[in-house]
Amino acid sequence: MTFLAEELASQPDSWARAANLTDERAALPAHGTRVAIVGCGTSWFIAQSYAALREQRGHGETDAFVASEAPMARNYDTVIALTRSGTTTEVLRLVDHLRGRVRTVGIIGDPTSPLVNLVDAPITLPFADEQSVVQTRFATSALAFLRASLGEDLSAAIADARTALATDIPDRLLTASQYTFLGRSWATGLAHEAALKLREAAQVWTESYPSMDYRHGPIAIAAPGRVVWHFGPAPDRLATEIAMTGGHCETGVLDPMAELVRAQRVALLRAQAQGLNPDAPRNLTRSVILPTS
Repeated sequence: MTFLAEELASQPDSWARAANLTDERAALPAHGTRVAIVGCGTSWFIAQSYAALREQRGHGETDAFVASEAPMARNYDTVIALTRSGTTTEVLRLVDHLRGRVRTVGIIGDPTSPLVNLVDAPITLPFADEQSVVQTRFATSALAFLRASLGEDLSAAIADARTALATDIPDRLLTASQYTFLGRSWATGLAHEAALKLREAAQVWTESYPSMDYRHGPIAIAAPGRVVWHFGPAPDRLATEIAMTGGHCETGVLDPMAELVRAQRVALLRAQAQGLNPDAPRNLTRSVILPTS
């Protein structure tokens, strides 16, 4: 049993625990305030999903940025830093730059990290922290917490995640030569994250796009033996158009977070089939810590 396999399988319980953190919600931005949420890699994609959800539900203007490119000259009421390790250099530099100027909230996996003492309001999720380099549980648990803070009932998503873990993965999803992940609205960030999981763990060629933009060029690579995987309801005729290329269209019927769990399982199974270590992919570390000079 790898750490990744164990952490992946623990997600339904972790989501339930995160959704029940009612006291911690008080630290999140107030309704109607202007917010930016930042992260790197996986955390950036989760930030995209939260930003879309917060705006859709009328809670206020919300932007998501990769930490190194966040335009902090803009006027935000609160900046949320999302990071599993709390040690990522770009996040720490950004939060330090904002100290005394903008209220900052940290959603952090490691409660001993330096970010805990840098932000104005730390929210720690130690039960969701991980040992595998490849993130699964922390990212989705953070999003479960954030979805619940917006008034969502996560019971259906948690049930879907259990289904995603208990249902066999079709062979065509395990043997594809290429994957393209698509999503609309808040599911777009999760599509980007699914593509990253297969690249990280299994060194597979993956791409990801907002689904309505897929026809504007990327559909050119669809072909027999390749998979287009849509998270959430797909646009009209998309499945038909993909079928015409000879590729397979996998239209997700589960909550998009649960579809991500299915994609995580594909990444794990493909890594194991190729003799790769999914806990420690090549060229990757748990946190990117850059030289100070």
